[in-house]
Amino acid sequence: MSLQVRPLDNVGVEVGGFDINAPISDTLAKELKQIWLEHGIVLFRDQDIDPGKQIEFSRIFGPLEMHPLKATTNDEYPELFELVNEPGKDQYATAIYNGETLVNKLDWHMDLHYTGKPNHGAVLRAVVCASEKGLTGFGDLAKAWDALDTDKQALLEKLEIVYCFAMQRRNMRFVDMEGYQPGPHSPKNPAQMRFPNFPDVAYPAVVTHPITGRKVLEIVELNLDRVYAPARAGLCHDEAMDLLRELVAHIRRPEFHYFHEWREGDMVLWDNWRAMHCTTGTRPGVNRLIHRTTIAGDATLGRVLDEA
Repeated sequence: MSLQVRPLDNVGVEVGGFDINAPISDTLAKELKQIWLEHGIVLFRDQDIDPGKQIEFSRIFGPLEMHPLKATTNDEYPELFELVNEPGKDQYATAIYNGETLVNKLDWHMDLHYTGKPNHGAVLRAVVCASEKGLTGFGDLAKAWDALDTDKQALLEKLEIVYCFAMQRRNMRFVDMEGYQPGPHSPKNPAQMRFPNFPDVAYPAVVTHPITGRKVLEIVELNLDRVYAPARAGLCHDEAMDLLRELVAHIRRPEFHYFHEWREGDMVLWDNWRAMHCTTGTRPGVNRLIHRTTIAGDATLGRVLDEA
């Protein structure tokens, strides 16, 4: 059996040439894992798959992690995290963007980034596709690092970047706020969504991938707050904030992005230690169901700050 690997737009690859329901040999599993680690973002299409098979397939890439919120998991398959548009819950994820009301729109982020110990990756599988919109974007932060000049890389090697967990988008410093209005039910504190109050965390501005050794630019928009002790690298506060604005503009460059338009049976696997992702959201009332399995992370990449 020979795998078929072709590049996606800008970053990542699509892999075909195998049947997910057939026995997967150790050799094939090793090859699939190597492709994932090499490219960071992998698309599988036209696979006839059920939740049990998704869970089995996901374990090729590492042990799975349960989602901490019972309300988001599947009763029959607790390893499944269900991303579903439901009228009763959509009100909390509804906001207005340039006059358009959207549900579940999310800026560029890495999962569990606000804990200092992100999961290693995840698999998303389309069960019910949105009739319009509902794209998921993926961005390669290893390629974003490679595209920086050597002087900027040398500066970033000296810096730590702080992320501050916030429920309200308007309290985040580096997301694009133009045309944004929160929905009337936007949560005002973590407890409303059964989240804890996460302390601030700091990451090296460039992280070395624990397995591949690739350098990864550790900059995402969501919860990005400040440079930690910028004077240690010879920067004043204003210079540090300008640097973060410059880096956010850098990771937004389209050449680092792939936006996936879902069709039933699609699966996307990504390396959360390397790739950021975002969602374009859907209009209220649009049905959508994505099944997610999460690959546990065994590396602590950031540190919780002790400062109050």
